[in-house]
Amino acid sequence: MTEDYWGRFSETYDRNQEYVVGRELLDEITGELNQLAELGEVVEFGCGTGYFTVAITEKSTSVLATDLSDNLLEAAKTRLRDHPEVTVQKEDCLETSLMPESCNSVFMANLVHVLATPAKALEESSRILRSGGRIVIVTFTGHGMSLWQKIKMGVRFAKTWGKPPPNIRSFSPEDVESMLQETGFVVEQSKLIGNRTKALFVVGRKG
Repeated sequence: MTEDYWGRFSETYDRNQEYVVGRELLDEITGELNQLAELGEVVEFGCGTGYFTVAITEKSTSVLATDLSDNLLEAAKTRLRDHPEVTVQKEDCLETSLMPESCNSVFMANLVHVLATPAKALEESSRILRSGGRIVIVTFTGHGMSLWQKIKMGVRFAKTWGKPPPNIRSFSPEDVESMLQETGFVVEQSKLIGNRTKALFVVGRKG
């Protein structure tokens, strides 16, 4: 259901996202990604159109950008065609075909808040990460927003995406930190970013 929901917007995905949460927040997320230490070999879950993939290539030796939607993957291939260090591949973030301990970092942007079982994505991240590897999670949230701003964002969402998918939710920093800790990660960084609209930016390390 999630694959069908987002994939049908492949041609307007970036424009919709910018309209709903604002360019200011997207730029702030990119700024946070630019400040990360080297990520090594990266697997990205939920790459979508590759909007944030470009930013993490600057910090990576290689990136495997994955998504479940064929339509979004085609859009990502077009955007990333000038980045030979990036491979675009269809994978289910809850159960990938990747080998255990096969990467240094896992990156997921705007994914955990739309998954029915986000903990499973974290477990799969731990499985494919090498010891000491990092997980970087970015996710939009209503946490810290005023009621009026939430209402306005909801209206913008309805105008562009339509009825929200059934599993969409709003996490607090403590929610994401708790999920990471329960999966065996040590939380190294956790912050709420943004002005009128908000996102969580959380970094954990596999023990």
